[in-house]
Amino acid sequence: MFSETAQKNGWCFMKYAICTFGCKVNQYESAVIEKSLKDAGFEKSEDIFSSDAVIINSCCVTENGDKKAKRLLMRIKNNDPSCVTVLAGCYPQAFGGEASKLGADILVGTENKDAIAAMIIKYKESGQAYTFSYGRPTEKLYRGNGHADMEKTRAYIKIEDGCDCFCSYCIIPYARGSVRSRGIAEIISEAEFQAGCGHKEIILVGINLSCYGKDIGLRLPDAVHAVCSVAGVERVRLSSLEPELLTRNDIERFAAEEKLCPHFHLSLQSGSAKTLERMNRRYTPAEYAETVAMIREYFPDCAITTDIMVGFAGETDREFEESCEFVKSIGFAGCHVFTYSVREGTAAAKRSDFVPKQTAAERYRIMSGIAAQQKAEFFERQKGQVREVLIQRRESAEYANGLTPQYVPVRLYGSSARKHDIVKVRIIGACGGDFCVGTEIS
Repeated sequence: MFSETAQKNGWCFMKYAICTFGCKVNQYESAVIEKSLKDAGFEKSEDIFSSDAVIINSCCVTENGDKKAKRLLMRIKNNDPSCVTVLAGCYPQAFGGEASKLGADILVGTENKDAIAAMIIKYKESGQAYTFSYGRPTEKLYRGNGHADMEKTRAYIKIEDGCDCFCSYCIIPYARGSVRSRGIAEIISEAEFQAGCGHKEIILVGINLSCYGKDIGLRLPDAVHAVCSVAGVERVRLSSLEPELLTRNDIERFAAEEKLCPHFHLSLQSGSAKTLERMNRRYTPAEYAETVAMIREYFPDCAITTDIMVGFAGETDREFEESCEFVKSIGFAGCHVFTYSVREGTAAAKRSDFVPKQTAAERYRIMSGIAAQQKAEFFERQKGQVREVLIQRRESAEYANGLTPQYVPVRLYGSSARKHDIVKVRIIGACGGDFCVGTEIS
């Protein structure tokens, strides 16, 4: 792929590094970027400060995500002004005007990430920067990964992009565009490739995974069934789901798939009906609880995890208390707790009743405490259970670490199991909400 000019100047030996922020979709897309760079002859470096080119694959879910990307860009530029910097992803797509002032050599949004290698080469040859036309993306095409990272034991497959929900706090529909679903044949092809490379667990990811298929006449269980049918795939896991989009029929079809991991990450955001209404979420706490009950009916041994936002605009003390009590009533296996971050361009940003930062911080402390207790209790309930554990790494000759289908980390002593193995384990202890301890069953 390198031109004669590039080879003459030694650019075909350029070292690159990729820094990824945000969700599992971004991690998948970073793998797409990495494949395009390797195919073009670039050499990967683990040190961003000695690389010839650095790609920052950004996130804009929270203001903190923006700041991390901006700080890293500035550090790289200050360290080596000659390093080619690429700022990619949701942040420049949603806030292109702001991002264009940061001094990155190349700006790429949420589309055309697989063309970054060509952009870097063009920049080195001509000094011509690339800035995309930002705004809500409209790209309909999917580009396959075809890259297997064997440093990881599990492989992500992106099957959906975009969101049309427009929750009042969320900028992602503007950064990712409308729902676009990947065809079943492409999904199967990539699953076969990853299984052939030795990945036994496949994680299906999307910006709004529950919407998979709405544009092509399918449902999420169709994609799950397709991947579960691939030889060599032993476990299939779903990333975050929207509770109101799951039907009983969907859950019944999930339950028919023996390879599907009984772990469901159902985004909650708040346990207060009034807060949810201001968020423009499309369910009530009662409806959320009904969905959880349905899942537990079909998956009695499952783990339910979630996201909880505290300090949303207008959240009163009473609403926060309602949210805490609701979280306690569900009994989550894990909660990602975070504070509300104002995103310009969203409906919520126009409000004036923002919660003081000190109050939001205290609510974060309280909710995080509830979440930690529930996680520890869930781990404690794993004692005595027999689980299939996927070995992710060996820390020493003494023990290995792995994951159960319920997404519980397990430390396994006295086993010769190697990375990528799936072994039968009895859980014999729990170290709070950090990990469980298991012993292999022969």
